[in-house]
Amino acid sequence: MTTYLPATAGTDPGTVYAEVARRLAGAGSGPGDVVHVTEYRTGVPGAADRERFLDGHRAPLSVVPVAGFPDPAHTFAVDLVLHPGGGTVVDAGDGGVLRAAGDLVHLPSVHTAEGAFRDQYTWCLRRIGELLDAAGLGLDALVRTTDFTATATRADYPRCGRPRRELLGPVFPGAAGILVDTPVAPGAAVSLDALAARGPLRAVNPGWARYDTLTYQPGVVAGDTVVMSGFGALDPATQLAVHDGDLLAQAAYVYDNIDLVAAGATVTRLVEYVTPAGLADHPRLAALRAERYPGAAVTSVVCSALLRPEFLIEVVPTAVLA
Repeated sequence: MTTYLPATAGTDPGTVYAEVARRLAGAGSGPGDVVHVTEYRTGVPGAADRERFLDGHRAPLSVVPVAGFPDPAHTFAVDLVLHPGGGTVVDAGDGGVLRAAGDLVHLPSVHTAEGAFRDQYTWCLRRIGELLDAAGLGLDALVRTTDFTATATRADYPRCGRPRRELLGPVFPGAAGILVDTPVAPGAAVSLDALAARGPLRAVNPGWARYDTLTYQPGVVAGDTVVMSGFGALDPATQLAVHDGDLLAQAAYVYDNIDLVAAGATVTRLVEYVTPAGLADHPRLAALRAERYPGAAVTSVVCSALLRPEFLIEVVPTAVLA
């Protein structure tokens, strides 16, 4: 069974990874069970400390540049996806490694510094396709993409629709778009994180017509997992943002929509991207979140902004069918 370790944050990567190791040991797990690592950074690298923690175990890595953390003293955080025995490793060459665990296939994040925004986005999708090919899969196996771009790309962002329509499907994956003004590498206009699955996929849509013209779905069922898109406080019928300026009301609205897509599945993981404008009220969200999703692993980071300027939070959930 796949489980999620919520983010461990701090100021020193070595200390953070030492705490991660302690938490794993307390849960009866170890580095050999890791199938995916995500590092959230404000500029602090953690490669040497990560390698010491993994101790020769190879796992795909996603690097997410962030504007900060709910605790402003923190500069670095790690969250993990775990599966007993670490699933199956797939060596994709060129340093790329994937891990298949249960129905899901975990990939590293990808980016390039060559070309304009749409060219880079297309390159990222094709690179993900190359990685999946090593696992005997194609881009039609994707169940979620999360892209990280700068606020300055808002005007260009619709340009990613064409390569997604040309390369993805027939079941479009879930998607999230997060704005981070510090690129993962100089010249990189986009960094793309992706999750895939083996076996048949089923799109989940509570009846929201807006998705009929989009290149992503509210959710995708792969085996016993419901992999969902990122949700902001957007009315699916009117396509208007709601609860402007009110973080808790936005979060409650988001949670209601997540529950519609989960349709009775148990939410096991929430990744929250909070804007600087929403940060002051973020501590007040803990009680509501715990009431709605008491068993979920939660990772909270601060992004530069979100694709809709009115959004104070975007939540990317994962759920498991009973």
